[in-house]
Amino acid sequence: MRPKHSFKPATGEGEPNAGPATERRADTTPAHRSRVPRWLRILLPALLILVWFAGAGIGGPYFGKVSEVSSNDPTAYLPESADATQVRKLLTEFSDSDTIPAIVVFAGEAQLSTTELDGISAQLTDLAGTDGIADGISPALPSKDGKAVQAFVPIDSNAELSDVVGALGDSLRSAAPPGVSVYVTGPAGFSADLSAAFSGIDGLLLGVALIAVFVILIIVYRSLLLPVAVLSTSMFALCVALLTVWWLAKAGVILLSGQTQGILFILVIGAATDYSLLYVARFREELRITTDKWQATMRAVRASLEPIAASGGTVIAGLLCLLLSDLKSNSTLGPVAAIGIVFAMLAALTLLPALLFAFGRAAFWPRRPKYEPAVVAEEHGVPKHGVWAKLAGLIRKRPRAIWVTTAIVLAVGALGVTQLNAVGVPQSDLVIGSSEARDGQAALGEHFPGGSGSPAQVVVPEGDLQAAADTLLAHSGIDGVSVVSKDSPSGSAPVTAEGISAFGPPGTPAPAPTVVEGDVMLQATLTAAADSDAAADTVRELRTELADTVPGALVGGVTATAIDTNTASIHDRNLIIPVVLAVILVILMLLLRSVVAPILLVLTTVLSFGTALGVSALVFNGIFQFPGADPAVPLFGFIFLVALGIDYNIFLMTRVREESVKHGTRDGIVRGLTITGGVITSAGLVLAATFAALAVIPILFLVQIAFIVAFGVLIDTFIVRSLLVPALTYDIGKKIWWPSKLSRGAETGTEPGTAADGEPGAGS
Repeated sequence: MRPKHSFKPATGEGEPNAGPATERRADTTPAHRSRVPRWLRILLPALLILVWFAGAGIGGPYFGKVSEVSSNDPTAYLPESADATQVRKLLTEFSDSDTIPAIVVFAGEAQLSTTELDGISAQLTDLAGTDGIADGISPALPSKDGKAVQAFVPIDSNAELSDVVGALGDSLRSAAPPGVSVYVTGPAGFSADLSAAFSGIDGLLLGVALIAVFVILIIVYRSLLLPVAVLSTSMFALCVALLTVWWLAKAGVILLSGQTQGILFILVIGAATDYSLLYVARFREELRITTDKWQATMRAVRASLEPIAASGGTVIAGLLCLLLSDLKSNSTLGPVAAIGIVFAMLAALTLLPALLFAFGRAAFWPRRPKYEPAVVAEEHGVPKHGVWAKLAGLIRKRPRAIWVTTAIVLAVGALGVTQLNAVGVPQSDLVIGSSEARDGQAALGEHFPGGSGSPAQVVVPEGDLQAAADTLLAHSGIDGVSVVSKDSPSGSAPVTAEGISAFGPPGTPAPAPTVVEGDVMLQATLTAAADSDAAADTVRELRTELADTVPGALVGGVTATAIDTNTASIHDRNLIIPVVLAVILVILMLLLRSVVAPILLVLTTVLSFGTALGVSALVFNGIFQFPGADPAVPLFGFIFLVALGIDYNIFLMTRVREESVKHGTRDGIVRGLTITGGVITSAGLVLAATFAALAVIPILFLVQIAFIVAFGVLIDTFIVRSLLVPALTYDIGKKIWWPSKLSRGAETGTEPGTAADGEPGAGS
């Protein structure tokens, strides 16, 4: 016969949903166990583990192959309509070469002698035929002050850029004249810096993140086996996600960059670990009231399914809003990260339950959960001692004082947002720490026009060549103008107010410009460094002037790419942030069956984000003295903090609503906070630690995102979810659930385990 007191299937965010603990009884009779055959109990977990092991075994080797399908070229991520994008597409047609220019700078303290100049020229000549270096190395070009020489060395785009640039610099420095410094800079130099910085993603980033998470899990669980099971779940999810993303990038469905790769790694590890913590908490609780680990597993899965699906769905919805982005580096992150979240959820709901089922109570060794249904019943399902019980009691006594005080503190912190300089940073400042390319750019600017080697590229109709050249030459920010010509030995010929200059002895005809579908390309050398504000102002002014004199002219190049990228980033930020808020608000309304609660949850999360961004701005400016921030920094910070930060409110409020149905709103708030406090705080610490690990990659954008998200998650965990939201909802009471039936129940504010203060069983 079936026992009189059997378990009711549980739902909720990783906690019980079967009423007060006094109603729950251990159900381990043979009749109950026989529902699922023993062979199936063994076979199903074993199959799940084997499938995930196979996926991880296949996906693991792809960590070393990401560079094959990724690109860090900024122009590859611009909108198709951007001028810089269109110019980039035409560039290979004008030059018949798909190379990346490196600028080699030889700089001495005094004027270089003839012997030294001859030696430098010989060095450049000897570079011909070197692996990774294409034909077309320019001759040595002395500066006007005679203290420096520059040369343009084309790097094969199919070569390993960082290796070729490093070898080039080492080779030239080894034979340089005494007292002469050698730098490799220009587009190839800066790209090599980025590649070197991102090279630590597969090893250093993963290592730091996993060690940080492992230490936290050891402290939380005081166990060795359980942290290994949780981290294995995260790593297997990441391996399968990377395998999927790699083949999508290989097929050209998505674009992959080092930045996207780093965020994917951190997001999957953090999210999978968080979801795993929720499941572990529920599984441990079930083991206290049943001796049948199969039943404990099934109930834990059912109880964890809704909150994990709601949490992951919210994050995925927020990430997919990035598809509205004009900037492809943003729009491609959406589906890549969403794929990672999907596998994080699947692993937490399939692989981890299978692993814990296999180990049973031994997974928690040496602190195995005891079978103690009587103790659980005595506690009424709510711990009566500990930090969270004390905090819940404080909120019961002083709810208004707590939420008003915390709101004021957060608002004061948010005032720092006005100090955030998110209008873009020079290319030379993207890499933190030492940079040969940055030093070379500085040396170049001391002896040559700052824009040497990174000219503005202007495409105009052939008939408007001279008019465009005159407009360029008339601008004070332009040092010289040349036209791309395949007939010229250097690949381009100077253009003056009198026309195209000839090379060679007097009487030599001027080379003909290269014409592509009726257009020609001019190269304008900027007087300021290509990544400077002055250069950006020059390009903007030239676009305006050319629009009047040569309608349809396109201006591209390094400076134009930075301008178009910043413009697209600002557009994306202003469009996507409101859309994400609206999407999350709708999801919360459906989940909580309320209007008031979701609005308040979103407002508290936005306040938390403002505080994180404001404090971060003060830290960036006053402590780290960063040169500024990319316009995408607030957008990415918002996506991760709001989408992930709302998770903790979902975990809390779904449990609060569950308890409110049975005990009334105010008691439901107290019970929900007490029960979920420990596990959600642990999840917040894990997520903050994983995002903080991004700071080991010396890229300014990632370091800033690491600080903003890690700090913001801690605010969400310890202030917003622990104090502000519980106190605010307690103060409002049952009206928080308006317009559901729950908002019309009685309100008594009784102690846990006594009469309910709401209408038992009331739904929406």
